[in-house]
Amino acid sequence: MPKTKRKHIRGTKLPYGPHGGVQLLLIHNVDHLGKQGEVVEVRPGYARNYLLPQGLATIATDHHRRMVEKHKAKLLEIERARLATLQSKADNLSQESITIEANATDEGHLYGSVGAPEIVAALKAKEIEITQDQVRLTGPLKEVGLYTVKIAFGQGVEANLKVWVVPLTGGDEEAAS
Repeated sequence: MPKTKRKHIRGTKLPYGPHGGVQLLLIHNVDHLGKQGEVVEVRPGYARNYLLPQGLATIATDHHRRMVEKHKAKLLEIERARLATLQSKADNLSQESITIEANATDEGHLYGSVGAPEIVAALKAKEIEITQDQVRLTGPLKEVGLYTVKIAFGQGVEANLKVWVVPLTGGDEEAAS
């Protein structure tokens, strides 16, 4: 295609880059192409038939770049606030410790094991809400003792929770006598 004849989309001339492709500013992340806010160079047909009609990209003007930068700054601010909240939750959880009672032998071996569901239930009793997939155990807890369990909140924020596993007390010993 000669450089003098350029296709127009709805009356707007598409800006061509140094390699002969159309330069567009991505509005959304596009797999195998780029992230939001990047200026990419694509073939004219891909731009006209897919990226522009789907609203995934726009013509790379200075105005559009400023708008995307403002949007990115706002998203970054929201992400920082969320990260601060997660860090605060992690710091508060690190100050906590929970006690879980389980059936155990006289030597301290548990008849069953303590896993994520029991830890989540013990935290729920203290009105702390986490999910089972946030509990990071290397394996089930099978003996009486003190354990440090990692709780992952996402974004690299983790808390160390102290978990005491103690033998079950109550009327079980009296019933056995």
